[in-house]
Amino acid sequence: MTTDSGKLDRREFMKIAAAATAVGGAVSASTTAQAQETGFRNIKALAFDAYGTLYDVFSVTALCEELFPGKGNALAQLWRVKQLQYSMMRSLMGRHREFWQLTGDGLSYATKSLKLDLSADKRKRLMDAYLSLAAFPDVKPGLEALKKLGLRLAVLSNGEPKMLAAAAKSAGIADLLDANISVEEVKIFKPSPRVYNMGPEKLNGSNPELGFVSSNSWDAAGAASAGLITFWIQRSAAEPPEELGFGAAQVVKAITDLPQLLRG
Repeated sequence: MTTDSGKLDRREFMKIAAAATAVGGAVSASTTAQAQETGFRNIKALAFDAYGTLYDVFSVTALCEELFPGKGNALAQLWRVKQLQYSMMRSLMGRHREFWQLTGDGLSYATKSLKLDLSADKRKRLMDAYLSLAAFPDVKPGLEALKKLGLRLAVLSNGEPKMLAAAAKSAGIADLLDANISVEEVKIFKPSPRVYNMGPEKLNGSNPELGFVSSNSWDAAGAASAGLITFWIQRSAAEPPEELGFGAAQVVKAITDLPQLLRG
């Protein structure tokens, strides 16, 4: 959906992404309450969402605009919408496909929808851009501060291993991560509880010892539904939480807010 100027409104993007989301399972209220009472000090590890939380998916907008003048913002927004929709739709269909391929499928749809001529060269440049997305300014200092506290840090993402490794290396945070946990191990995308259940398993901890961090409210809701202690990074003050019945244990503005919250 585009406006008359050809740009996809960010609020509309959030609505479309949220409409494609479904979550299941149950969260333990007592676990969340206990964590809040102790200032989250039982948490020994944090798992972070990748796309939209650590890495800015809209950092591709400049390249989109360079390749398709006047259509860059619309392309970047619609591309992300279809990427999310396809991951959720394929999960419901039981037809898993690697996230790299889904990203390409979303790009193909977006360019066709906007009537843009996507040559092989332009496609390659845009896809390669997803391997070197810009990290948000709070990411590296926030992770460094958390690492100094002795916390184990990991990524828990829809992305496949090669995408996650490339993004972490490009952002200069690979050495700060203990693991890149990919949905490829369970062959289903978020917000399936099977994805979030990998966190405690891979980081060798129980649910009360693991915090999950995402700037995507639907993602935080999915993790909370699966029983994890969740932190929502509300990067836009205008964005309300999703109406899914499962909220984050704590809302923060940046990753750099977490060290004081966990060990203050």
